[in-house]
Amino acid sequence: MTVLPDDGLSLAAEFPDATHEQWQHLVAGVLRKSGKEVSDSEAEYALSTALEDGLRTRPLYTARDHAPDPGLPGFAPFVRGGRADGNTAGGWDVRQWHTVADTSAVLADLENGVTSLWLAVGASVGFPVPSLGSALDGVYLDLAPVVLDAGDETEPAARELFRLYEERGVAAEAARGNLGGDPLGHEARTGRAYDIAPVAELARLCAAQYPGLRALTVDALPYHEAGGSAAQELGCSLATGVAYLRELTVAGLSTEQVCAQLEFRYAATADQFLTVAKLRAARRLWARVAEACGAPQAGAQLQHVVTSPVMMTRRDPWVNMLRTTVATLAAGVAGADAVTVLPFDHALGLPDAFARRIARNTSSILIEESHLSRVIDPAGGSWYVERLTDELAHAAWDVFQEIERAGGQAAALRSGMVGERLAETWAQRSAKLAKRREPLTGVSEFPYLAEKPVVREPAPEPPSGGLPRVRRDEAYEALRARSDAHLAATGSRPRIFLAALGPAAAHTARLTFAANLFQAGGIEPVTEGTFEESGAREACLCSSDTLYEEQAEATAQALRAAGAHHVFLAGRPGTYAGVDSYVSAGCDAVAVLSATLDRMGVS
Repeated sequence: MTVLPDDGLSLAAEFPDATHEQWQHLVAGVLRKSGKEVSDSEAEYALSTALEDGLRTRPLYTARDHAPDPGLPGFAPFVRGGRADGNTAGGWDVRQWHTVADTSAVLADLENGVTSLWLAVGASVGFPVPSLGSALDGVYLDLAPVVLDAGDETEPAARELFRLYEERGVAAEAARGNLGGDPLGHEARTGRAYDIAPVAELARLCAAQYPGLRALTVDALPYHEAGGSAAQELGCSLATGVAYLRELTVAGLSTEQVCAQLEFRYAATADQFLTVAKLRAARRLWARVAEACGAPQAGAQLQHVVTSPVMMTRRDPWVNMLRTTVATLAAGVAGADAVTVLPFDHALGLPDAFARRIARNTSSILIEESHLSRVIDPAGGSWYVERLTDELAHAAWDVFQEIERAGGQAAALRSGMVGERLAETWAQRSAKLAKRREPLTGVSEFPYLAEKPVVREPAPEPPSGGLPRVRRDEAYEALRARSDAHLAATGSRPRIFLAALGPAAAHTARLTFAANLFQAGGIEPVTEGTFEESGAREACLCSSDTLYEEQAEATAQALRAAGAHHVFLAGRPGTYAGVDSYVSAGCDAVAVLSATLDRMGVS
């Protein structure tokens, strides 16, 4: 250890160390000034943020927030990464998703930064198995790893890929990728099971002849896309991995061989710290399973991370570029082995060339220009990240144990237990979205009604019949669709008149709030002219509490006399005569907007 000379420039040398209790006392004082009566010990909790799974993030983390030793990169429990050098050699694997056999798109991706291909193959999920060869025409299969996603056609798709390897002279040891067998993931998607025996045979074949090829994927996306929390996503993936471990060891593979045949797929969201903690916790959890099975050094989890489809919006889709950038950054910081960035127009249909370019360049910029992969586990050592990783790992382990008590992942899926738990979580989150406690930029916040729609060719219908697929924007999208239909039928959107009382300083804040709120439901706010000139049937008063006391009732009565069928007031609920309802921060925006469209006759 280097000892620095005493140069007389010691930081804060003349100041005593502040204690945690002193900080709590100061925070409590500030809160009391704002009208919130709390004790010193309650102050920190008052500033904490509730997460799903019963977790909370606190405003301050210190060395007192202990977490288990995460170990070293490349060593059990693999919290800091499955490889000693992380992604420092060349960044993570940039993997792009293709649902149609478009050779030109595949080659364009590979020529411009993509390093592996993820292909939806099979009549029920993407393009037909016989089209695999044409989709890979011109692709050097010994250089570009191929990951299949073929559902119940995994075996024929794998056999076709083996045929292409042989036809194109690719040595068995040069083949890279994953055959994508995932019977339980397919059942979660479709409600239909398929036999694991052929997948086990593929695993034995890969273990014996194709050292760089894996046979199975543990896909946690079905649970994430059904509205699951981070802990539920991890718990379901862990239960699925354990189920495959049991099946394949019975089929004759060793624990080490089975672990070498699995790749785990997770979602990355724009909640960057939760994503970092989730991926680190996933590695720790699988390492614990491997340890319990007597193979601790086989527990290095291979992770394929996909930017969350749930967070992608159809309105103002350009904001999706920001969401996927943050999610990709989080995946890279967490040490993901492969990352798929969904194009910003993913929710609208097939991506165009520009969207695919932005998607692949997101990883390229983070790797090549931001040098994100040059540091192994850059979040490691953060008291916050280490503690959140530990807390999330315990929450996920509880989910895993509940599934195991129910008989394992297959039994929990078939009994409906998994679906019920996910639905409960999604209902709680939907309430936050409806109240805009979880804002959606361009959708529930700062919507732009004059936005020109982004139109794409329809994408193949994804597999369905099992767990639902949800989106954060779905409630607001339904409202906007009603407004669009009204616009198409009548030539104008439903309107509301915003009556600003007093000077700009008094009404601007609530006028802006009301305009944002109503536009989120496709209702056009009118702020100029009189109510009679606005073409609206409803109005909303916007001003300060002081001016409401002086003018709200008279103005409401005047609006009613002018023909207003319903009068809102933007602010805290009161008892003003002539005012029908109130809108304020935290109100159920979806319920308010839906009822408003109903009254306006917008179906």
